[in-house]
Amino acid sequence: MRAVVQRVKRASVMVEDRLVGKIDDGILVLLGVEDSDTLDDVKYMADKVCNLRIFEDENGKMNLSLIDVKGSLLVVSQFTLYGDCRKGRRPNFMMAAKPEHAEKMYNEFIKECKRYIDNVQTGQFQAYMQVELINDGPVTLLIDSKKNF
Repeated sequence: MRAVVQRVKRASVMVEDRLVGKIDDGILVLLGVEDSDTLDDVKYMADKVCNLRIFEDENGKMNLSLIDVKGSLLVVSQFTLYGDCRKGRRPNFMMAAKPEHAEKMYNEFIKECKRYIDNVQTGQFQAYMQVELINDGPVTLLIDSKKNF
């Protein structure tokens, strides 16, 4: 499981000109799933994202988590995080999970995050989405449950 984690002032996701998720002050997670991902990957990622200390404390140090600041979370599925661009000019998406497994893991991730965070918003799985955000910092991190990076 892979995630692009962005600290945001605000973020939203639209599907067919309809707002489906919106947050202020929190984290936007673009989440990719591979076929080998299990509930252990889900739990690792949810714990990592919700407890990641990327918010500033009273001394201006990144020392507080999303939980600490009572921030919001917007989760958007993004299979293209498993696009392999090493050969040729067109990405290969063979490592991305099949839709049935990806949706199950995506929903489990959301469910797990709700154990930590009160306001969890989402995109729409397998939909064409427009994501808009104001990155705060900017702070953008990559997380991989297999610890590949």
